[in-house]
Amino acid sequence: MPSVKQVQVTFDCAEPERVARFWCEVLGYVAPPPPTGFATWDDFNRSLPPEERGSWALAQDPTGVGPRLYFQRVPEGKVAKNRVHLDVRAGTGLVGEERLATLEAECARLVALGAVRERLLLADEDNESCIVMQDIEGNEFCLD
Repeated sequence: MPSVKQVQVTFDCAEPERVARFWCEVLGYVAPPPPTGFATWDDFNRSLPPEERGSWALAQDPTGVGPRLYFQRVPEGKVAKNRVHLDVRAGTGLVGEERLATLEAECARLVALGAVRERLLLADEDNESCIVMQDIEGNEFCLD
């Protein structure tokens, strides 16, 4: 039986390039090289029919460990809570006040990039603290 070797996470959005740049900054990801035969992504986009230009963008982990992110333009806006979301793991292994301080510092950095802070979920018997946030187009994610 074959097994899956990679996972790609796809975002529906209005402005793929803008959202891709945001997530590159959040995660330290980069845009992949342009397709063969093109010096830049702008050159590639100019080769497409006008209605397809800027219709998608990519972001990838420069180490090759994390999943590739794909951003595709869709005509409709976001209308409901995400059924799947990313957890940005800034506080892994930290607990208590040290974890909260780390999450708050990262939250401030992400807000400066255009993210929106929704709420702080404090630790309980089962879970450590996390901050629920939204990206620049309203997609929820957790700063964990």
